Amino acid sequence: MASLKLPPLKPNPSFIPERSSKTLSLGLARPNRVGLRVFASESQEAPDLTVKVNGLTMPNPFVIGSGPPGTNYTVMKRAFEEGWGAVIAKTVSLDASKVINVTPRYARLKAGANGSAKGQIIGWENIELISDRPLETMLKEFKQLKEEYPDRILIASIMEEYDKAAWEELIDRVEQTGIDAIEINFSCPHGMPERKMGAAVGQDCLLLEEVCGWINAKATVPVWAKMTPNITDISQPARVALRSGCEGISAINTIMSVMGINLTTLRPEPCVEGYSTPGGYSAKAVHPIALGKVMSIAKMMESEFSEKDYSLSGIGGVETGGDAAEFLLLGANTVQVCTGVMMHGYGLVKKLCSELKDFMKMHNFSTIEDFRGVSLKYFTTHTDLHDFKLIHFVGIGNVSPCSSSSKGNA
Repeated sequence: MASLKLPPLKPNPSFIPERSSKTLSLGLARPNRVGLRVFASESQEAPDLTVKVNGLTMPNPFVIGSGPPGTNYTVMKRAFEEGWGAVIAKTVSLDASKVINVTPRYARLKAGANGSAKGQIIGWENIELISDRPLETMLKEFKQLKEEYPDRILIASIMEEYDKAAWEELIDRVEQTGIDAIEINFSCPHGMPERKMGAAVGQDCLLLEEVCGWINAKATVPVWAKMTPNITDISQPARVALRSGCEGISAINTIMSVMGINLTTLRPEPCVEGYSTPGGYSAKAVHPIALGKVMSIAKMMESEFSEKDYSLSGIGGVETGGDAAEFLLLGANTVQVCTGVMMHGYGLVKKLCSELKDFMKMHNFSTIEDFRGVSLKYFTTHTDLHDFKLIHFVGIGNVSPCSSSSKGNA
């Protein structure tokens, strides 16, 4: 578990440094923030999946997460054509020549025996680094996408070394392409920590506060900070990022893991010329962990930042509309999908939208805001759970609200 270096707490927990350049560039008042398959009558009016986040409007809350599904113009164009609400491109840096990817770089965990060739994929590990394509190429493709899809949301994911000038240059160059927002990769678990990149920043709140200060003094579009789960309390760096000027939090990135050992060769997987390295774990198996981390961040945001227009993007093991609904019920504004797209294709968004609408019809929800964050209030301490049980035991309550016989909407 990573150690956490905390900066001194600021007197006013809701204070956000003034950044008039961002406010002026948006030109908009910020809106208020705050596997299940179900079916409903076709006669009902279709629910509205539109979401508004940090002044940006998306046709639905489903976002392509930064990674292989956003690696180039062709695949990002495909995502827009299939109907994804937004696309976050694969993370870029100034000097792609320093990024050396290896092959193979993926390993999969399937239901049944570890390493089984058959069965459903429940876990996915990668040791892939950020984009190894020249920055100039990626920027050209960002610009082309925005020219062809001016009404769709394109978000640049960026990562740099511990160098203020480098961060400023990268931000300036990506913003010139017309991108709508920036997600900062403070969370890649295996992404060049020796250069103070990725999770090396997200695990050190002093360093995070300093780098966020550089970024938010320069950026003129909304900034989301992507959090690492490889830490004791994820709400602490999330709090630092918001206090330092970021408009949103994305969580979670992948979980540091070793997928397994081949019991025939005795070598770890994925195996590169006989060797391996710990990598990032994703897919269905991480979904409960991601929900827990997002819940922790959402509770903190509700308690300390409820009067501000901050956003939360939930990530982790989303393959169904029900998976997405869980993140939204915990307070997420959007839901990112990366590994799910790699396994099921870009057409997955149609299934996600259909199933989310079915869920909404079942509860008579018309919009995402009708139910976003509804389940957050049902989390409490273990001590309180014990007290609730005593109340019901002495007869004050007869039917548990969690009982299958309970009636009423969420």
